[in-house]
This record gives sequence, C-alpha cells and structure tokens, in this order.
Amino acid sequence: MSTAPASEPQPEPAAKPKPKPRLVFDDPLDQQSSDDTDRGWGERPPAGGSAADLARFLDEKPPHHI
Repeated sequence: MSTAPASEPQPEPAAKPKPKPRLVFDDPLDQQSSDDTDRGWGERPPAGGSAADLARFLDEKPPHHI
C-alpha cells in the first residue's frame, strides 16, 4: 500500500540534457567581425535622397562648422 495520496500528479521524466557546443578550430581571422563593417563603426545604412544626406551632414558636422 502506498502512503502518497492517489490525487498527486506523478513527476515527469527529466528533460534531455542539452548537447555541449562543438569545438571549432577554424581560423578566427578568416571571419569578418562587426568592426570590419560600416555598421560596426556606427554608420547608418544608405538611405538615399538629398534629405537623408542633409540630415547626416547636420548630425556629423564638427562643432567649429556651426
């Protein structure tokens, strides 16, 4: 005879453990980093049009050009 009440749910089987990440022995210098792109340096994607060019000029002009 069991001492546990019959209304308690049975524990579910344990989930499968996640597989370990693979070791990659590629040359890391063969891959492009985010710093190698214009976006990595904070550049905006080209929007095109003169209004976008003017907005970029006004945002990026040096303080001595005010």
